[in-house]
Amino acid sequence: MCGIVGVVSQDPVNQLLYDGLLLLQHRGQDAAGIATANGKTFYMHKGMGLVRDVFRTRNMRDLPGTMGLAHCRYPTSGSSNNPALAQPFYVNSPFGITLVHNGNLTNTAALTQDMFRQDLRHINTDSDSEVLLNVLAHELEKHTRNFRLDTSAIFQTVSRVHERVKGAYAVVAMIAGYGLLAFRDPFGIRPLCLGRWDHDGRTDYMVASESVALEGLGFEFVRDIEPGEAVYIDMDGIMSEQQCAKTHSLNPCIFEYVYLARPDSHMDGVSVYAARLKLGEFLAEKVNALGLTSQIDVVMPIPDSSRPSAMQLAMKLNLDYREGFIKNRYIGRTFIMPGQAVRKKSVRQKLNAIGVEFKGKNVLIVDDSIVRGTTSREIVNMAREAGANKVFFASSAPPVRFANVYGIDMPTRHELIASDRDEAEVAREIGADELIYQDLDALERAVRELNPKLVSFESSCFSGHYITGDVSSEYLSGIETQRDQHRDSSGDEDEPQMGLNLATA
Repeated sequence: MCGIVGVVSQDPVNQLLYDGLLLLQHRGQDAAGIATANGKTFYMHKGMGLVRDVFRTRNMRDLPGTMGLAHCRYPTSGSSNNPALAQPFYVNSPFGITLVHNGNLTNTAALTQDMFRQDLRHINTDSDSEVLLNVLAHELEKHTRNFRLDTSAIFQTVSRVHERVKGAYAVVAMIAGYGLLAFRDPFGIRPLCLGRWDHDGRTDYMVASESVALEGLGFEFVRDIEPGEAVYIDMDGIMSEQQCAKTHSLNPCIFEYVYLARPDSHMDGVSVYAARLKLGEFLAEKVNALGLTSQIDVVMPIPDSSRPSAMQLAMKLNLDYREGFIKNRYIGRTFIMPGQAVRKKSVRQKLNAIGVEFKGKNVLIVDDSIVRGTTSREIVNMAREAGANKVFFASSAPPVRFANVYGIDMPTRHELIASDRDEAEVAREIGADELIYQDLDALERAVRELNPKLVSFESSCFSGHYITGDVSSEYLSGIETQRDQHRDSSGDEDEPQMGLNLATA
């Protein structure tokens, strides 16, 4: 999951892009980058770290132009401390193209071979985003007529990209001297939305991973870009749109609603906040069905993403709601930290328990999900040390049992605490007196009730069903084998490197 933004305006866009990245910082803290276009000339600055650390005043001054795109990176594979993997990526032929990408390709290895053997293009990094850029550039060159580019050629190019590329991808690209192109994979796994700002007799356009980036900058949310669709905005601000996939269906990543997205965003017709409230309602029903309500004195969330679910659960069960953990907002999100050892060390730096809320009480702790179990175990220990009598633990999401190959850091099965354990065994592993998981059916129903048009979801980490149809057990085993080899060679047993999928957005 990364954050991407693109803007076409008649005014300088560097500040808009910077502010857009700040609003999407939760989607990636490893690296950030901005590229702008002033006529046919590209300007770019990117680096490792948070947005506020990568860009200084001098960097912003060196990003002129009225069209641009930006990216904040969350590493799911490849070396997280490699500056070469920061986006945007650039290729100089044809015309000059810069690209940012959110997602993960599942046929990167095959495409890389095709680039070398057939397309005669060189891939310089281990990034699937660079591969995607070169596929786009190669197809664009093939569809260019008389050294000129028109919208028909651009949409034909995207159609060919859909035919060649497999996996999850939301993309924004700039073509030097022409305009800005945005498109989404035919399954609609990763989010992408369109906004506009009408002012002074003209219209500016913005595309972004989440609606919060649009609304926070004064743009009107127009709609989500459809699966397989491409939107092209030329340098004069004229927009064209076309469905470019032969077959397409909407299967949004359901983990966006559980954890990844900001609660004030709307995705594919669903308020993320409303979805999390629904999750709390369904979780309350399960807690009650298990006969645990009478044993609970107080409900507490793990801030921040589980707060709406915990509040709604407490209200439905008529239980006290308390903020028992205080979050240090200057520590990064533990889920997206690059190493397990770093994650474990950071939990107590990130959260501190308020002893008076725990002492002598039976506490139900609500978290958004349990992935590796490291954070959950530390949280349960903190609750007991603060004096809790019993500690019940509830997850707004079902057990995470399978690898995610579409851009979330759940790379191998043996790292997932629930991959080969039932609820009672996971409860013992994290030290809880009782563990309550959300049911997958309830999770999907919670989102679908807010938009009945959502028939299917990408929920492979819970179900093991990979919506693109090209992920085999051999493929997953290959990822795990290469990752284990990387750990052996690096001496870091906890560093999550994906291997086969190379570096992703």
